Amino acid sequence: MAAPMIPQDVQETSQMVKALQAGTKSGGGRGVFKVKRNTFNVKDSSDGITVDSWKFADWDYKRRDLPTYARGLFTTRNRHGEPEIAVRGYDKFFNVGEVHETEWKNILSRTRGPYELTLKENGCIIFVSGLEDGTLLVCSKHSTGEREDATASHAVVGEKHIERQLAAIGKTKADLAAELRARNATAVAELCDDSFEEHILAYGEDKAGLYLHGINLNLPVFATYPSPLVQDFAAAWNFRKTGLIIMDDINKVKDFLEEVAQTGAHDGRDVEGFVIRCTMSHNPDSVPYRDWFFKYKFEEPYLMYRQWRECTKALISGKTPKYKKHKNITEEYLLYARKRLHADPQLAKGYVHNHGIIGLRDDFLAYKHLNGSDAANIENLEGGEARTEVDGDVVLVPIATIGCGKTTVAQALVHLFGWGHVQNDNLTGKSRKPPRFTKACLDELATKPAVIADRNSASKHERRQIITDVKIQNASATLVALHFVHDAGSIEKIREVTRERVLARGDNHQTIHAATEPAKFIGVMEGFIDRFEPCNIFSPPDDGFDSVIDLDPTAGSRANLEFVVTQLHARYPSLVKEVPSAEKMDEAIEAALGYAPTIKHNIPDRGRGKQGQQQAKGKQEEQDQSGKKKPLEYMAVHVTSASVTQVLERAFSVDDAEVTRFYKQLKGTRRVQPKFHVTLMHRASAKERPDLWERYLGLHEEAEKGDGTVGECDVMLERIVFDDRIMAIVVRLMPKGDAGDDYPTVNKVAHITVGTRDNAVKPKESNDLLAKWLEGGAEGNSGMHDVVLEERPTLPGVVKGVCNFHKR
Repeated sequence: MAAPMIPQDVQETSQMVKALQAGTKSGGGRGVFKVKRNTFNVKDSSDGITVDSWKFADWDYKRRDLPTYARGLFTTRNRHGEPEIAVRGYDKFFNVGEVHETEWKNILSRTRGPYELTLKENGCIIFVSGLEDGTLLVCSKHSTGEREDATASHAVVGEKHIERQLAAIGKTKADLAAELRARNATAVAELCDDSFEEHILAYGEDKAGLYLHGINLNLPVFATYPSPLVQDFAAAWNFRKTGLIIMDDINKVKDFLEEVAQTGAHDGRDVEGFVIRCTMSHNPDSVPYRDWFFKYKFEEPYLMYRQWRECTKALISGKTPKYKKHKNITEEYLLYARKRLHADPQLAKGYVHNHGIIGLRDDFLAYKHLNGSDAANIENLEGGEARTEVDGDVVLVPIATIGCGKTTVAQALVHLFGWGHVQNDNLTGKSRKPPRFTKACLDELATKPAVIADRNSASKHERRQIITDVKIQNASATLVALHFVHDAGSIEKIREVTRERVLARGDNHQTIHAATEPAKFIGVMEGFIDRFEPCNIFSPPDDGFDSVIDLDPTAGSRANLEFVVTQLHARYPSLVKEVPSAEKMDEAIEAALGYAPTIKHNIPDRGRGKQGQQQAKGKQEEQDQSGKKKPLEYMAVHVTSASVTQVLERAFSVDDAEVTRFYKQLKGTRRVQPKFHVTLMHRASAKERPDLWERYLGLHEEAEKGDGTVGECDVMLERIVFDDRIMAIVVRLMPKGDAGDDYPTVNKVAHITVGTRDNAVKPKESNDLLAKWLEGGAEGNSGMHDVVLEERPTLPGVVKGVCNFHKR
């Protein structure tokens, strides 16, 4: 078998680099891809070579217009100044069912063998290649060399493994660099070493090392070695080999994967899953086949292992562990873990730094004489995981935004099972609507085993209301959340898909009349997306749900219906005794799509797009019991949460723990602000600037005669400044229209507060942080950091007053 060899084409590489450079200047968003570039010095290079790392957002890999689909890409320039690819990772590949291409029906019809199944090792990816001056370049997915704090990075640890494995066979890094350079190839390996970093699967000293699983040609279009040649290369250069199975029949591949998935183990060891390598054509009759990968990941026992890990960390931090699955075995594990942690304080210290996780877990399994797959399956065998006693009093609570398909799924469930269905929009009158909604749902349970509580419940306070009201009135009720997941990376796709659905529906809705009021419906939809708070089963109020079923809002209602029914059958087999046939589910969706509401409401024109929902709520809250308006608390420029979150996610997507640590802490402890604004002036500053406060009072009172909006003002985000207490974004205000500089801020630095470490740190302390930053910058203040936003994203803002809702 001859190794493939294709040299780089300077023109092709140059076109790719130009397109990537254009992507660094775009703001991203709908219809435009965004790429981030970081430049690194190659430390051992005799010619002072630098390499550029290019990184797309994960969701952009689903686009059709990227200049390359490499996930892990470094470019450089040769001695003639011509661009060349230095490192080339795999094309981004997806799990079965994750995208259209990886649905089994398409895999079965569009792919060709041989099918190479390699074990999905549980570590971090390492790339190895040779540069023009003979240097061996070793890097992780998006970085190379040591971190700024001089701690070992994945790339550094990977290079040390290479040095040891080459020394053992009498070869050098220069030898390996020359070999890879001659092949125009990148070696792709998995760094698995528990002494450096533990993941879920164990890699002790006898198994630690670099597992070679691929060799890619350094080309814009994906081309990779067949796995047998990868295995030969691993043997020749002393890499560890990745487990390999080769099959010719895709139906046998499918059967094998589904069989192994039942235990999550293969060949006597737990495995995370398989990567399947083959060739694929979108149209086999006319389009040539090309190299293509997909993956098949196993849920268990890894979900159980992750649950144990998070519960143990909660124990160590003094919090109450929260868990929904594997209850019996998890309770036994936690009892065992408590005793071990009490007896060995050093165990806790190591555990919070991801050391000792696997050892504690394996000690417990040995104590119970179980392996991981048996432990994950034990409650199914005992009838404990599938709640056979639940055959009624089930309330299904969608968590969604407009256009996700919740009502279509609800109507289809009614068609299939005859369950109750209460639509919040069908309730007339505004007085005490939430308790009336709950009562209507509970009334349905008097004659039906289940009811769908059909409202969006996008915010936590709505979920808290229904969970509390249902449990108070029916303690035996089972609450199941149908969570239409809104990840930050998928918001643009969700926005696009849901708008298309609502436009196609036209006026066939109680409140959204897209055919006759297209401008208004977009504003209402944006309001829901901006206020959406994801379901978190481990924190209040969502820990009150008995079960959560995650759904994809961009998937078709037919796919979501089947997933809901299958999950309900597995979890509550006495409620859903069998899964209906495909034909019956098709029929149910057809019936649901023919549904037309009998009640319609006229909603007032709330103006100005995304702020419409908040304006109506704000006007209602401004009235106290005596009917008087609440006083103005502060004037601010308000921007949407989704747009700020998107900027933050991009800024902190770098592979630098020192930079990302505090942001991850804020996210993990839910300390990121739910809404964002730039404060112009607070009433506390009225004595210092009475003239400006009077002006803002006048603008606010005038705006109250309309929709409450004072004006519009763009907000340019320039940099993020933070220490270990508080994080803020430095911004520049750019009033629109004739406002000029009509919205001055009394703060020395205009800013958006992102979040604080805990309740003891007040948001106003952003002013103190930025005052220190003005004096000495981040480099002049110990523990302070700043991240420059090179693209200077500009967000549309709305100037509005915020009233005091708490003082009488």
